[in-house]
Amino acid sequence: MAVALRDSPALVLNADFRPLSYFPLSVWPWQEAIKAAVLERVNIVAVYDRVVRSPSVEYPLPSVISLKEYVAPTVRPAFTRFNVFLRDKFSCLYCGGRFVANDLTFEHVFPRSRGGRTTWLNVVTACGDCNLRKANRTPREAGMRLMREPREPGNWELQENGRGFPPNFLHESWRDFLYWDSELEPT
Repeated sequence: MAVALRDSPALVLNADFRPLSYFPLSVWPWQEAIKAAVLERVNIVAVYDRVVRSPSVEYPLPSVISLKEYVAPTVRPAFTRFNVFLRDKFSCLYCGGRFVANDLTFEHVFPRSRGGRTTWLNVVTACGDCNLRKANRTPREAGMRLMREPREPGNWELQENGRGFPPNFLHESWRDFLYWDSELEPT
């Protein structure tokens, strides 16, 4: 069974051979990977067992590429709904349940309608049931307790949390680059 080219993305590594991001995983469509390789912006580290052809040239299809120039991570992560969910590991900080993103809400600890701000320090991940139960009250008023206080995460923390959520597609040639610095269990 032939695999469609659209199902052949390239894992993008920084110049230090670490993924640019883990969640979402840094991948480029095959066309972008080929273009970057032809323009000599990346090194091809691993290839799929197939090629793409132009009228005069045959190119191995890259499965892993590395940037030639190091891209420094941003100093502070962006304050986004997704990054709040990632900081909280897709768990409700009231009941502790783990959920998919569609079943989570962006919850203001001190209600916005009462002057609460939309910041790292006042927003947590909550499931729909806990969000409804808490309503327009503080956790103390609602008789609820936060499992951890909200805080601004660092990029490293978000990257580490993201590693706990593997992507839907994971080509065998990517494994060495995604988990090479994972702590090993003694045998």
